[in-house]
Amino acid sequence: MFNVSGRRRASAWRAVGHRYSLVTAGMDAAIAGAVGFAIATTYLPLGQAALAGLAGAALFTVMVATVGGYSQERLGDGPGEFQAVLRAAGLVAVALVAYAFLFKASVPREAVFVGVPLVAASASLVRYARRRRLHEARRAGAAMRSTLVVGDPSSVQRVIADLTAAPHHGYRIDGLCLSSADGPDEIAGVPVVGAIADVVQVVADRAAEVVIITGSSLSGDALRRLSWALGRAGAHMVVAPDIVEVSGPRLSVRPTAGLSLLEVEVDTPRRRLVVKSIIDESLALVAGVVLLPLIAVAAIAIRVTSAGPALFRQTRIGVDGKPFTIWKLRTMYVDADERRDALMAENEGAGLLFKLREDPRVTTVGRLLRKYSLDELPQLWNVVRGDMSLVGPRPPLEAEVGAYEDEVHRRLCVKPGLTGLWQVSGRSDLEWDEAVRLDLRYADNWSVAMDLMILWKTGRAVITGSGAY
Repeated sequence: MFNVSGRRRASAWRAVGHRYSLVTAGMDAAIAGAVGFAIATTYLPLGQAALAGLAGAALFTVMVATVGGYSQERLGDGPGEFQAVLRAAGLVAVALVAYAFLFKASVPREAVFVGVPLVAASASLVRYARRRRLHEARRAGAAMRSTLVVGDPSSVQRVIADLTAAPHHGYRIDGLCLSSADGPDEIAGVPVVGAIADVVQVVADRAAEVVIITGSSLSGDALRRLSWALGRAGAHMVVAPDIVEVSGPRLSVRPTAGLSLLEVEVDTPRRRLVVKSIIDESLALVAGVVLLPLIAVAAIAIRVTSAGPALFRQTRIGVDGKPFTIWKLRTMYVDADERRDALMAENEGAGLLFKLREDPRVTTVGRLLRKYSLDELPQLWNVVRGDMSLVGPRPPLEAEVGAYEDEVHRRLCVKPGLTGLWQVSGRSDLEWDEAVRLDLRYADNWSVAMDLMILWKTGRAVITGSGAY
């Protein structure tokens, strides 16, 4: 019926995936072994310390493998990779404590409270560097999976737009199969290569590795039969539901009465909110104490170079529409609000935002503070108070909220953040619609792992000063 010689074909993507997993596992073992050896040498002879290092290397890599950290499905997935490392580190800590308790062995506290966090941090850095290289390769067209998209024209066009805008995920769309044979010859530059009935033959002929089913183009029984045929042809089947901008951890599949029910979490579990609050307030307090001298120096520079107070406060809207006072280092002259109306014709901001790249109201010191986001540092106090989070949507003005469309109010369901997806994706360079989309995506899908990833990326955005003015 069709050619199945490609059933186990070794594609470039699979080769890259195997190499990526093997090298990552080797580096994990090297890191865990080195840290374990270094700690063990403080209380064991060199020979026994070397054995302890080997045991640590084996234990960490086994734990990472247990939680799926080397799975090709996590290839290039930042939150997924970091979650695997954190879970594996937690399991290693539990294993060490259990070993000490069950066998009455002496396990140094440094191994649990220093070694395990150090291994986790180092392994995360390695993954970050390797993921950057992988993403660069994918943007250049390498290590991509040949993908066939199936569905009606509108659903197919949405998938093409989303995947083309994010090549680092590794999907190269090589063809389309539409629900009707009377459709167009191509959509968004991608050729139509057949109808739904031709999917398996197209996969075999074009050596496609992934088939994405969109919309409601196939019924349950048809999807089941197609999955069998694609399995024999050596391709993966992915179903893209009509629900958009909602992803894990809010989505889960619940097998019920022979059905696969896609469950969408509508309320955030309290435990996640508690963990987020603990991380926010503890990190903000520590960062505030450490950065207090820098804030003081900046405040003195502001007072010396321009008239007016060093700190600027403004009413913003927080979670559930509750107003609060936000604190920032003053970067503009004190008459900035009065001069705004005269500059409205030159507004370069998107949507409801007022922005000027060369704003004459910004002081010389203020321009430097804005470039590196130093003016935001007093907001650490807002985080400690609970008004804000370290990561979240941009805190809006009252006038902005009053002009929101209905769906945009969704961004008020979480605390505004000192940084967020908008911060690491271009800041003021973003169009208004894109900034809102990022805020809504965060509000719908936030997790502790996502927060940690955004905090990590924020450092790069702040250092480069990208999109800040």
